[in-house]
Formats: sequence, C-alpha cells, structure tokens
Amino acid sequence: MKSQLKAGAVLSYIALFISSAISLLYTPIMLNLLGQSEYGLYSLATTAAGFVGVLNFGLGNAVIRYTAKYKTLKDEEGCSRLYGMFSIMYGILGIIALASGIILTLNSQQIFSNSLSIDEVDKLIVLMWIMVINISIGIGLGLFSVIILAHEKFIFQKVITIASLIVNPLIMLPLLIMGYGSISVAIVTTTINFITILINIYYCFRVLRIKILFKKLKPDILKEIIVFSSYIFLNLIIDKIYWSKDPFILGIYSGTAAISIYTIGVSFTGYFSGFSAAISNVFLSKVTGLVTNEVSDKELSDLFIRIGRVQYIILSFALSGFVVFGQEFIILWVGKAYRTSFIIAIIILVPMIISLTQSMGIIILQAKNMHKFRSIVYLAIAIANVLLSVILVQKWGAIGCAIATAAAFTTGNIIIMNIYYWKKLKISIPTFWKNILYMSSPLLVSLLFGITLNKLVLTESWAFFTIKIIVFSVVYSILIWFAGMNSYEKDLFLVPLKNIIHRFSKGKLYKVS
Repeated sequence: MKSQLKAGAVLSYIALFISSAISLLYTPIMLNLLGQSEYGLYSLATTAAGFVGVLNFGLGNAVIRYTAKYKTLKDEEGCSRLYGMFSIMYGILGIIALASGIILTLNSQQIFSNSLSIDEVDKLIVLMWIMVINISIGIGLGLFSVIILAHEKFIFQKVITIASLIVNPLIMLPLLIMGYGSISVAIVTTTINFITILINIYYCFRVLRIKILFKKLKPDILKEIIVFSSYIFLNLIIDKIYWSKDPFILGIYSGTAAISIYTIGVSFTGYFSGFSAAISNVFLSKVTGLVTNEVSDKELSDLFIRIGRVQYIILSFALSGFVVFGQEFIILWVGKAYRTSFIIAIIILVPMIISLTQSMGIIILQAKNMHKFRSIVYLAIAIANVLLSVILVQKWGAIGCAIATAAAFTTGNIIIMNIYYWKKLKISIPTFWKNILYMSSPLLVSLLFGITLNKLVLTESWAFFTIKIIVFSVVYSILIWFAGMNSYEKDLFLVPLKNIIHRFSKGKLYKVS
C-alpha cells in the first residue's frame, strides 16, 4: 500500500500538471472562440448547476472511512453490506439531485433576467439541462469511483483521471473551431464522464471483486454513518458557498463580463488547492487506520506537521512565483482586459495558502469523526460571507466579492480552526508555525529577487517570460534546499531520483552486454 500511496501522490501531481497545462493552453483559445460573454455564460451555468453537486451528501468520505474501518477489522461481509446501503443512498441522492436541478433550471429566467439578455437566458437554460444530467448521473453512480479510492487503488484512479483530462480537449477543441459553441463543450464533458463511470463499475466488479449485499445494517452503524455524512454534507454546502456564490451574485448584479474576469482570477485557487489535495487526499484511509488502532495524539500531530511542511514547500513556491509574475502572465495569457483578475487572485490566495498547508487537519478530523465543530463554524462564516459579498459587490464589483471571501477564509480557516486544532485535536500548532516561519525565509528572499528581476527585465513575449520563470525557479529551489528543507523532505526528492538513475544505468548496462 505504501507504493500505492507514493504513486497516488505522484500521479496526482502529474494529473494536476496536465490539468493545469491544458487549462492554461485551452482557456485563452476558449475565450477567443466563445467570446467574453459566452465564456461568462458557460461559467455561470457551471456554477449554478454545480450547486446540485453538493447533494452527494458527502458520502464519498464516509465510504472511504468505513471501508478502511471494516478492512482493519477484516469484516468482508460487513463491507459488502455497507456497499449495499451506500448504493441505495447514492441512487436516491441522484434522483433528488436531478429533481433539484430541474427546479433550478426552470427558474433560471426569473433569477438572472435582470443582468442577462433573452438569448443569453435561453442558452443558459440549455447548458444547465445538460450539466444537471451530468451531475445527477455522477451522483447516482458515484459509489464506484469512491470504492476504488477506499481500496487505495490510486494508480488506476489517477490514470483514468489523466486519460479523461487529455481526451476532453482533443474532442472539444475541433468542435469549438467548427463553431459549435459552449453547448458542445457541455455535451462532450457529460459523455466522457459517463464513460469514466462505466469503466469504474467494470473495475470494481471484475478487478476488485467487490460484492454488494442488500442486507440491513445495524441501526447504530447506520445512524453513525448518517451523522458523519451530514456534517460532511454541511461542509460541501459551505465550500460551494465559498467558491461558487460569487459568480452567482455577479450574475445577478453585474453580468457576464464581470463573471469572466472573476472566473479567470479565481481559477488560480483551483490550481493551488490541487497542489495541496494531491498529497492530503491519499491519506484518509491511512489516517482512519491509525485512528482505529488508537495511535497517540503526538503521532497524528507529527504527521500533520510533516505533511504541512511538504505542502508549504510546494505552495510557497507557487505563491511567490504568482505574486511576482502573475499579472504579467495573465496579460500574456488572456489579455489586458483581465488585469483585475490578478488582484482578485492575490486577495483570495494569500489567506488560502495557510489553510491549504493544514489540510491534513481536515483529514484527521474526519478520521476521528470530530468534524462537527468545523462544520458549524464554517456555516456561520459562510452566511456572513454571502451577506458581505452582496454588500461589497455593489461597491467594488468582482473585487468586492474577493474581499468578502478572503475575510471569511481568514476568520474561519485560520484563526478559529487553528485554535481548535491546538486545544481539541491536540496538534502542536505552535510547533507547526515555528516550522512555517523558519521555512519562510527562502520565500521572502525569492520574492525580493523576483520583484527586482521583474523590474530590471520587462518582457512582452512568452520567451523572455519563460526565461525569468526558470531563473526564479532555480533561485527558489537552491534557497529552499539549503535554508528550508530537512533530511526527510530532501529524501522525498533524492530517493526517487536515485532509483530512476539506477534503473536507467542498469538498462544501459543490459543493452551493452
């Protein structure tokens, strides 16, 4: 399983790199072919239909947690009964999602008629129909992809993800060039999603040999699962409010152009979240096993700090690079009309980085079934976020939405949750922050170097811009290696590199002989 964990993390970063590269290449093409208005419309449809996606009720984490628990206890029949119950729950939630999506779609005209034209509303409704069907199918049959994760088959799951990432634009780009527009994009995405689901189902039954038994579970287990999932569900709602309410609010008050600018800015938060999640997401089963075996709080605290340090190395590099080169990149990428997107991104990213380096805390909370407090706090903060966004969007537009989101993020994710991790989860937060402060000196020096480099070398071409990025990356890597990384973190890089060199040298010797 260790190889699956390592490979899963590596493949997660490969998938993230491919996804980011495709997005960076594909977005300006899509903007050019669709235009700012239709791109904003597509983003609005994705956001509106995405609210239906929270109706998976957070069952995915419950499946992973309880599969790990039953596997630790070696109770195969209990696991099969669990899957029977979850399959029924997923099916019911898929139907509820479809019904909710239909209601939302039918009311789109009343919601967005103040800022959208009649033609835009008509196209929005078609897009939402397609996306609602896509999301409902994904929820109703979503159990099987989660079972693969629960059995820690990260390699297969990530390979499928990478394949779908590559296939998607290869099909969509010719259609866009031929003039089929955003509706074709939605249809292709739905089709690929359905094919992926079928592959997951085949893998579960033919490779993993899972069994689904429709027998009644013990009432106390069922109650525990419902309570556990209900708080995950609440977190999903809150996350959706955090990251999806702004385009929705802009759609009501500002129109499609503001949505496009905001979408470009907030898209960078997705890349940063991916950097963090690529590591932490593969640890839920492992941490659940540790909790089931009743390991000490110190061991979990050490894991929190160790993973947090690794995440900070990656995220501080990404953040410092974006602060220095972000505005220049956005202008080269999508044009001067999107200058404001850089400001939006920076406002949200700075507080977000701190939370992302502590994402293991969420995993530990879920493994210990202690995420109730986090859910309640986030609900209160999310409500305040919405109210503040509605006020500020009317004064400062998209930037106002970003300020409201950053303020809520700082209050909930940083201040309150750090206190809770320290006092209740017994994680040594002071030790964590000592580590982060010690590792921040390379970040600060890199920022100063990058800003100076940017002022001395002004560029308006991708070639010179790329050279500056490479120079900055080399300087940061040297600084973090000698002034920030410990022996464990260096080994994470050196050991795979030595293995590759060893295998390559053996291959050459074999060919020579």
